[in-house]
Amino acid sequence: MTRLLGERLTLSYDDRTVAADLDVTIPDGSFTVVVGPNACGKSTMLRALARMIKPREGQVLLDGHAITSLPSKEVARRLGLLPQSSIAPDAITVADLVARGRYPHQGLLRQWSPRDEEAVSAAMAATRVGDLADRHVDELSGGQRQRVWLAMALAQETPLLLLDEPTTFLDITHQIEVLDLCAELHEDQGRTLVAVLHDLNHACRYATHLIAMREGAIVAEGDPRTIVDADLVEAVFGLRCRVVDDPETGTPLVVPAARRRAGAASSSS
Repeated sequence: MTRLLGERLTLSYDDRTVAADLDVTIPDGSFTVVVGPNACGKSTMLRALARMIKPREGQVLLDGHAITSLPSKEVARRLGLLPQSSIAPDAITVADLVARGRYPHQGLLRQWSPRDEEAVSAAMAATRVGDLADRHVDELSGGQRQRVWLAMALAQETPLLLLDEPTTFLDITHQIEVLDLCAELHEDQGRTLVAVLHDLNHACRYATHLIAMREGAIVAEGDPRTIVDADLVEAVFGLRCRVVDDPETGTPLVVPAARRRAGAASSSS
């Protein structure tokens, strides 16, 4: 049984329909990346899968159950989310913020325990923020803050982790740092990851399963090595390009067609 999928989803904001009759299945154990042009519905789909928005029609199934039928804490023990924009409370330390990831495991009869302490320490070690434990979150750089938010999501210890544009506003070094960390979590811990990314080359390099969307529909999905070619890129993004092998990884590398310069000699001259 697939752990996370959406059936015949119609997703809307007020009177504006973003996607209609959308089916999506997240392969278990995959690092799935969703790509597509702006406003194509990729983040909306991710929010529906995370129960942040309720479909107008259709349903999201988590472990065979309609996600809307499950208690919030039960969902949070199975599925973690790193939203696109996260705002930390004023003057909170890194350690305290990461510890909030243990909230789904707390209750009237179960308070903070050594197991919680272990989970927080492991999450901070995995994201390499242990040396920042006593720092205030609002003092950190963008890349450091993103790793801290990821540590909080990891502290939930969920088998599924959804990330909405985790590299937004980061420079190239920190983008690669965050994506390398996500790949390690997938490969070393066996977690199923789903991420929305803007950069197609990053998506091709890191994804084991790629979902390409346009105008609220899935145009293609599968291993990037088998589905990404110049025709797909033009169909999804409207971009003329060449697709070559990435010299570092062998994954598809999209090279945009060069702009024709004014006064350049034509090929027929």
